[in-house]
Amino acid sequence: MARYTGADCKLCRREKMKLFLKGSKCETTKCPIDRRPYPPGQHGRNRAKESEYLLQMREKQKCARIYGVLEKQFRRYYEEASRKTGRTGENLLRILESRLDNVVYRAGFAASRDQARQLVRHGHFLVNGRRVDIPSYRVSEHDVIDVAEKSRELTPFVVARAVAGERTVPPWLEVIPNRLRILVHSLPSRSVIDTPVQEQLIVEFYSK
Repeated sequence: MARYTGADCKLCRREKMKLFLKGSKCETTKCPIDRRPYPPGQHGRNRAKESEYLLQMREKQKCARIYGVLEKQFRRYYEEASRKTGRTGENLLRILESRLDNVVYRAGFAASRDQARQLVRHGHFLVNGRRVDIPSYRVSEHDVIDVAEKSRELTPFVVARAVAGERTVPPWLEVIPNRLRILVHSLPSRSVIDTPVQEQLIVEFYSK
């Protein structure tokens, strides 16, 4: 399975903003972007010429990196979004939000989407009673996601129960901490997706 294996903090520095890829580390003074708020590499301090194409590409890269999706898969998601009715950009974000690894992260069962991906891959989750170990699995309205019985005392889930209520859960999800259960009430509208991207720039990038 293809995935990014480099330093996550370099991705934040490349986008010149925190993408919160490292969980709690991003909230501390150890976050590299606080000390070096410029892109990595020997030319990182040089000011690149801002063009329309560059802005569109950077927005696409930022979105893909936030959700941990590589280019080929991200392009497939865009093509699927463009075939659906409604706004393509909003459809794209809805597809990304409905990934199982993102739902686990949004529910507060993982500190980052990277950790959520690992937990899903290791088979710790059941969707409607069936084990799912594919991070890109897409949840649907009224799905019920549970932590597997044998996994409930693992550290990430013990922590999730302990800090229940400290993390804001989006309104399209409901978390039952004592049962380690996530209820998907609906798929999200753009108004409740707080991902800091301008999806119209992504649409313009792929429309060229």
